[in-house]
Amino acid sequence: MKPRFVGRLGAADAVTAGNAALGFVAAVLTAVDVRLAAKAILLAAMADGLDGVVARRYGGTDAGPYLDSLADVASFGVAPALLVVSVVREMWGFETLRVVAGVAIAALFVAAAVVRLALYTAYDSDSDETVGVPTTLAATILSAGVLVGFVDPMLLVALSAVMAALMLSDVTYPDLHAQDALVMGVVQGLAIVLDGTLGEGFAFGLLFLALGYLFLGPRFYWG
Repeated sequence: MKPRFVGRLGAADAVTAGNAALGFVAAVLTAVDVRLAAKAILLAAMADGLDGVVARRYGGTDAGPYLDSLADVASFGVAPALLVVSVVREMWGFETLRVVAGVAIAALFVAAAVVRLALYTAYDSDSDETVGVPTTLAATILSAGVLVGFVDPMLLVALSAVMAALMLSDVTYPDLHAQDALVMGVVQGLAIVLDGTLGEGFAFGLLFLALGYLFLGPRFYWG
């Protein structure tokens, strides 16, 4: 008796499943080391970009868009939210009211990511543009911020609330061009593998690129 997925899933789907696994690893690491967790989220983001490349090269499957959104819930919804909660608990300890507020905002971030991904799968997956801030971008900004040392819990909670609102906004974002995605991927990879001042420099570069796309992409990136 062969597994049901044999003959129904392709190479791109395997990469997508790896993205989901990395999301789980990132979620576990939030209880161990938030910097490692942030790097795992960024690695999942690279896998999320790679599955599209593999799908274009070898073809996709009918299950692909659903798998992609399910994996993204783990990697770019739950894992970043747990990253924020971990920082909140570490910095604020048992100050109940502030911790509850931080957890509530993180839960809102997850809910917004789920809704945004469902809408994307239903309406945008075959388009070269998407409505609302991509979950990958929101998670990248949070993770890069942690890597460069922006770990003030108030800042991360506020940023999570802003990202949740933007994920549900009607702002339209064009897909990244291949060459720009490659540049961002290289910077992202170096931010993951390098430590110390050099690694932090690439994390700053990644944060700069991500914020540039966040604010300027909808108006100036078309063409």
